[in-house]
Amino acid sequence: MAVAEAEIKGSAYVKEVMALVKAKNPAEPEFHQAVLEVLESLDLVLQRRPEYRSARILERIVEPERVFMFRVPWQDDRGEIHVNRGFRIEMNSAIGPYKGGLRFHPSVNLGILKFLAFEQVFKNSLTTLPMGGGKGGSDFDPKGKSDNEVMRFCQSFMTELFRHIGPNTDVPAGDIGVGGREIGFLFGQYKRLRNEFTGVLTGKGLNWGGSLIRPEATGYGAVYFAQEMLGTRKESLQGKVCLVSGSGNVAQYTIEKLLDFGAKPVTLSDSSGYIYDEAGIDREKLKFLLELKNVRRGRIKEFTEKFKGVTYTPLDPKLDYNPLWNHKAHCAFPSATQNEINGKDAGNLLKNGVYVVSEGANMPTTLEGAKQFLDARILYGPAKAANAGGVATSGLEMSQNSLRLTWTREEVDQRLHNIMKAIHKACYETAEEFGTPGNYVNGANIAGFLKIADSMLDQGLV
Repeated sequence: MAVAEAEIKGSAYVKEVMALVKAKNPAEPEFHQAVLEVLESLDLVLQRRPEYRSARILERIVEPERVFMFRVPWQDDRGEIHVNRGFRIEMNSAIGPYKGGLRFHPSVNLGILKFLAFEQVFKNSLTTLPMGGGKGGSDFDPKGKSDNEVMRFCQSFMTELFRHIGPNTDVPAGDIGVGGREIGFLFGQYKRLRNEFTGVLTGKGLNWGGSLIRPEATGYGAVYFAQEMLGTRKESLQGKVCLVSGSGNVAQYTIEKLLDFGAKPVTLSDSSGYIYDEAGIDREKLKFLLELKNVRRGRIKEFTEKFKGVTYTPLDPKLDYNPLWNHKAHCAFPSATQNEINGKDAGNLLKNGVYVVSEGANMPTTLEGAKQFLDARILYGPAKAANAGGVATSGLEMSQNSLRLTWTREEVDQRLHNIMKAIHKACYETAEEFGTPGNYVNGANIAGFLKIADSMLDQGLV
């Protein structure tokens, strides 16, 4: 979504910084959108803390500390050679080593990764853990590739990336298209090149330094955050009908935790379409989903062949809205990709009774959609707060690697739950402190920013 001049609110200074971002980063609409959302919140802070302006904190925080772009040649099973492009954005290290995922998807470009890295900086700050922000990936598509092809690509990708990362410098993780298989191949090549076994990646296998709960963490965290938001109205998730998009890790474990809390999830989707199950997706259906997507790598449509009463709607690119968001429900958990809820979708959600939105994906709501949620004063948890559970548990994995220890499932889950409660508390109280009670967008942006900005001031002009 392009950020038009008319949409930019706030002081002349905020408009000036936004104009600078657009001039320096042309044709990167996702990055513009992510920056604008944050800058509009920070206007409230700049009025109280003029030292941020004189130190040019905003101009520095929107500029990556380092950007790497490199060629990734690899050979398929037929012996044909392919060339992809690899990236790593090291955005901000004021509070710790760069931390953020790698995404393998045809849509990956510099602008998308810069938006993700920028969001990551604030999200990591909110976790209470000492992690800076970064992001990376490639326009490689693992879908339809054999294990050997994915291995050859990952080895080629890491052959360049390894020289830029390390356990105290930059610690990548998985994201869309990068799961346990890819992390394994990447880690193996890093170990081979550096001749050291170290916690340089998170999302590792349990046998070789991984953490329990890591695959589940983003989905669990989004549900914990929703439960905390509902708690401010003395409500809970028990009995709530929930719309969930996506069918990867985030969606799978959002469903699992919703079932733990007694909620009723009714939708799932993939790139081909979505399913609606009025009876609710129960444990048996969740088990089928895990096998379908994680083992057979099949399509969501297969639900209709296995279970009665499930309807499938294929993706229609001509529609200007997503019908998945047009069902009666109480809660929505967008868990697929960026900008999957536009203005029309937001209107449909509100019309159908949704009053809790907890974002599992990164920036899944457009600026227009987010404005409708804020104007309606619903419980709206933005991604940098609601989906921080994934990177929080990555941080816990880093801690376990540093200590050469492994914590139990219950221990990691309890720490994750406590972190999500702390994030919610910080967002809720900061929003109140800055005169916008209940506005979790302002609360998340400001709380995340203050920690980073003060650290940058402490460390001088670097």
